[in-house]
Order: sequence, then C-alpha cells, then structure tokens
Amino acid sequence: MADTLARTLKSAALVVLGALALGAPDVAMAQQAGAAGQVGFEKRPQLTTQEELAEADLLLSQVEQAAATVRRQLDTARQGRDVVKSLCLSDKLSQIDVGGRSARERQAALVSAAQRNDLELANHEFAILSVLRQRTEQLIAEANQCIGEEVAFVGQTVVAMTEANVPSIDDTTSFPPVLPPIVIAPAAVASPSH
Repeated sequence: MADTLARTLKSAALVVLGALALGAPDVAMAQQAGAAGQVGFEKRPQLTTQEELAEADLLLSQVEQAAATVRRQLDTARQGRDVVKSLCLSDKLSQIDVGGRSARERQAALVSAAQRNDLELANHEFAILSVLRQRTEQLIAEANQCIGEEVAFVGQTVVAMTEANVPSIDDTTSFPPVLPPIVIAPAAVASPSH
C-alpha cells in the first residue's frame, strides 16, 4: 500500500511539475489570443527558499493536526462500536500517516537543498509537499464523509426565524382539472406536382 501511494505521489508530482513547466508559454499564448477567449495556465508567484521552508513547517503541523483529528474520530467510532466508521477512519488515518512520513522526508530534503542553495531541487521538493498538502485535505474530507459530516461549512450554524407577512393557505382550493394530453400528428407529405 505504501508502494502504491509512493507511485501515486510521484505521478502527481510529475503532473504538477509538468503543468508548472508549461505554464509560462500558455500565459503568453493566452495573452496573445486574449480576444479569442482562450485561457492558459497562470504562473504562480515564485516563493523564496525561506518562504518555502516556512510553508513546509506549516504543512507538517497541518498534517499532524489532521492525523490527531481523525484519530479522535476513530476513537469515538470505536467507543460507539461502529465497525463501518472505524474501518473507514482507520484507512484514512493510515493514508494520512503515510503522507505525513513522506512530508517529513520531503521537508528534510527541502532543508538540505536550501542549505546547498540548490533552488531547482528545493522547488521540486516544495512542489511535492504542495501535492501532499492537497492529498491530506482530500483525506480529511473523506474522513468527514466516513462519519457522515459534510465539509461544506465550518463552525456552528445559527438559524434565526422571523415572522413575515405570509398569506394564509386555503386548503379547500382545488387544482385545475387534468387536461387530456395534446397529441401532435406529423404532417402529411404531398408529392410535388410537376
């Protein structure tokens, strides 16, 4: 399973890097074809190595928080003896843990590349960390689906009811009678006269 995840992450990283590499020519083409309505890739602003290192630290803390949250959800499901939720959450937690280990390895490689002033490798490692962040966010959403929660909103929902001038409904009102269906017959085709 870890081997499959590693191959998936490598493939995703290559796709991201390919999109980034092709982004600059597409922006120029989109600007030239502006009136034609074509849209190309937008080039992301380039982060400095120090900003990438700070983002990597933030990513690792987010992965750790995600793992802790899913772990609590799993404990709750196990206490409630909900086998389906437990299995689902256990799977998501395992995937988050694998992603966390990979993120720690990539962060170490990013730090090493930054110390050697290898900007290309640092950007590569940061791109992979960005993919791992997206995957972690997806796993959190899937874990919330395991327990039946939607991710459409965050926080507490407050419903306020106000009285409005709503006309009363007369239950005795009858609906119009059901009309017979309209049948449209195809027109007869006459042969042309010479």
